[in-house]
Amino acid sequence: MAVKKTKRSIGKGKSKEVNKQINKKNNKRTLVTSALPYVNNVPHLGTLVCVISADVYTRFLKLDGQEAIYVLGTDEHGTTAEVKALAEGVTPRQLVDKYFKLQKEIYDWFLCSPDAFGRTSDKENFEVTIDIFNKLNKNGFVFEDIVKQTYCPKCDKFLSDRFVTGECPHCGYENAKGDQCEHCGKLLDALDLIDAKCEVCGTSPEERESKHLFMDLPKIESKLGSWIKKQSVKGKWTVNAKTMTEAWLKEGLKPRCITRDLKWGVPVPLEGFEGKVFYSWFDAPIGYISITKKNKKDWRKWWHAPKDVKLVQFMGKDNIPFHTILFPSFLIGAKDDYTLLDHISSNEYLNYEGGQFSKSRHSGVFGDDAKNTGIKADVWRYYIMVNRPEKSDTEFSWADFQSKINHELVANVGNLVNRVLKFLNSFYGGKVPAGKLGKREKKFFADVAKKESEVLGLLGAVKIKDALREIMNTSKLGNQYFQESAPWKNFKLDKEKADTSLFVLVNFVKDLALLLKPYLPETAEGIEKQLKVRVKSFDELGELSVKEGHKVGKAEALFERINDDRLNELREQFSGDKKIDSLDEFSKLELRVSKILKVEDHPDADKLYVIQIDTGGKIGGGKRQICAGIKNDYSVDELVGRKIIVVTNLKPAKLRGVESNGMLLAAETDKVCRLLEVGDSEVGERVFVGESCDECGDKDSFSQITIDDFAKVKMVVKKGKIIYCGNELKTNKGPVFVKDMKDGARVH
Repeated sequence: MAVKKTKRSIGKGKSKEVNKQINKKNNKRTLVTSALPYVNNVPHLGTLVCVISADVYTRFLKLDGQEAIYVLGTDEHGTTAEVKALAEGVTPRQLVDKYFKLQKEIYDWFLCSPDAFGRTSDKENFEVTIDIFNKLNKNGFVFEDIVKQTYCPKCDKFLSDRFVTGECPHCGYENAKGDQCEHCGKLLDALDLIDAKCEVCGTSPEERESKHLFMDLPKIESKLGSWIKKQSVKGKWTVNAKTMTEAWLKEGLKPRCITRDLKWGVPVPLEGFEGKVFYSWFDAPIGYISITKKNKKDWRKWWHAPKDVKLVQFMGKDNIPFHTILFPSFLIGAKDDYTLLDHISSNEYLNYEGGQFSKSRHSGVFGDDAKNTGIKADVWRYYIMVNRPEKSDTEFSWADFQSKINHELVANVGNLVNRVLKFLNSFYGGKVPAGKLGKREKKFFADVAKKESEVLGLLGAVKIKDALREIMNTSKLGNQYFQESAPWKNFKLDKEKADTSLFVLVNFVKDLALLLKPYLPETAEGIEKQLKVRVKSFDELGELSVKEGHKVGKAEALFERINDDRLNELREQFSGDKKIDSLDEFSKLELRVSKILKVEDHPDADKLYVIQIDTGGKIGGGKRQICAGIKNDYSVDELVGRKIIVVTNLKPAKLRGVESNGMLLAAETDKVCRLLEVGDSEVGERVFVGESCDECGDKDSFSQITIDDFAKVKMVVKKGKIIYCGNELKTNKGPVFVKDMKDGARVH
């Protein structure tokens, strides 16, 4: 008996709150952007979080019947491009052309479909940047000031911070960069370095004055602050976005230099500023506007229509202040009726197996790597989105990757679609049978309608990860219904029930394809191909549109399982220099539990202690002296008698004239430093990662290492433990730990 009712409404399942969240047919266009990845390297999976998130959200909007565009591109100006170009022996233009092409290919492979894709080095960005600057200048939000900078007389140019090296004024490290010391992690000003040298030619730079332009943020702070206070609530900004933005406002905004002495960038259009360009952080966000202009003739209807457009921006947490403070201040100050930020979706970091992604060390999965694995783009999209780091940093691990693919994609979605199609082909000749909906079927469809409504509500509220989880829960309902209705039994015992079950399931699978479209577009297309249907709008959810007699296609597997051999192969392939074996960077370190015997102030450095330690007799090297920049964090009394961990095979160095024969390990953030704890471990014990350490006798096989060698070993704090490559730092007595330190803090 054929079903008379051909559409089941999902509207009844929506709560009032969900209805409020859905931005459906509200006559507002939605402008979606992803932070513009810097174009000096290949994007890794962490970089792709916001790129794919923006793609998912835009696809949802379009399927929901809304007018929306997605803007994506590459950030191409600034010192980083010049440094990378110098390293590769090419011009900045040649460098960015190379990586722009590479990044475009990667985004295409990941099935990202921006409506406007471009680059900040395009002429349109020069035009829009200069126009906004001129308006800011005309409106009184720009002023001139003199800045003291390092200048190389031999290279005949001002040097950016990364082109200056010297001795760190905080810890005495002799090869610190002008922007940050890799030894102690402190942020620096190139002018503060001791015995500074030009990175290019080795000449001692001079201190010279240079005239620059500043954005007068204090002058616009009141208006900007009022807008932020209102919009952060109205636009439901993420917690980290509100927290970081409020912190900037609480400290009070300061004038910010917007020009620098470089050749690569957008030139400053004022007399007397020849040879200067705008800072990349100034022209990069303006790139959203210029990329739209390059790709859309009607770009003004998106960027000069604040009453008609909702601007939703996706980015990593490090980009928050540029989008909530700086970019809005440019647009407000320009007084040109620009569209301002409505909602910001700022994610935390995605890390790799306890460490960081590093292309140079072949550690972690980068976009080109994913492409070459043979694993479908949709699989990577799924894993990145289901692990989207929304409230805290998350970690890519191969074991978790295998589990989620096998147990969620294969066993849930893939299994359901394959069983339904195979059953139809095997028992019905591929033709959809008639269905008679009873109480059980109506209850099933009501439950499905409720889930579908929740998915749409969550997507409308930009809850990307939660919506995907609900889609997977919806798929589970289909699997449960298949099991409970047991068509393989009823085909012989009660064929009408079997017919109804298959009619229900094939229409459910159609709905599942529609729900998956924003996240897994290729998979959804594959389901459509097998069903021989096309679904184009969420309005089709609930329609029993796969009719009696419809001929479906052949069943094909949507996903492939990842077995243990394949998993180990992938883990090995992307472990790079981080693999824990005799060749591993970590294995070069001799780390020993040591005891502090005596502590004195450094005679020529306010932040340094001179510390006498015992590293454990013959095994550890006996008594020695080290220098450490922990004076602001620990008193002498807190240190004497304390056990610490020391890198005992570090090449001796003089820190402000005093020899240091080793380096203690501590966890540090910008605000606090904490020494590592070793519990009951004995002085002289070896500190290691991995399984047990059999070394307990004399050992003299460690070669000296440099501070650069040590810097390659990236250790971080996770739940109070010290983690390297997913493994705990430990002694034979137990794990090394640290107190009162947040996850992600660096250990050095």
